[in-house]
Amino acid sequence: MDIYLKSAITQFAYYKKLGEKTFAQLNDADLFWQFNAESNSIAIIIKHLSGNMLSRWTNFLISDGEKEWRNRDTEFEETINTREQIMAAWDQGWDCLFNALNSLTAEDWEKTVKIRNEPHRIEDAINRQLAHYPYHVGQIVFIGKMITGSKWQSLSIPKGKSDKYNADKFANPGDTFK
Repeated sequence: MDIYLKSAITQFAYYKKLGEKTFAQLNDADLFWQFNAESNSIAIIIKHLSGNMLSRWTNFLISDGEKEWRNRDTEFEETINTREQIMAAWDQGWDCLFNALNSLTAEDWEKTVKIRNEPHRIEDAINRQLAHYPYHVGQIVFIGKMITGSKWQSLSIPKGKSDKYNADKFANPGDTFK
């Protein structure tokens, strides 16, 4: 499970970084922009992610992942007003997640945790969140692209640059499969 856990942590860190690279391209007002009344701003998505992370990863091994103190519905209300508040919520959620994952021991993999009273093996609980968080980070990136338009700086391979990217990658043989 050690290899799996390292992989999961690497994936979570990657998506955290994608979000942060998006925030860096936006001004403060952009974080609160909404396409329409039914859509969420980046600030609201972050508030929801943070609320979910705090609920899921606080006392991860000993209490249900849906904490009694969580009020999910308020996560979708505009109550955060500054970039600093947004980033504090973002960091608090991710710190909670990484602290929980980094504290897992070999014995913990035999345990079952609950999320909304539904039992999960540890890896299933991690996979559940590894599907959920990238979904929302993808929303954040998409909103960022809509706002910045042609000024958007690609977070992966820029359009029209796949051939160059692949040529550079394959020019270095790197590790071979064994």
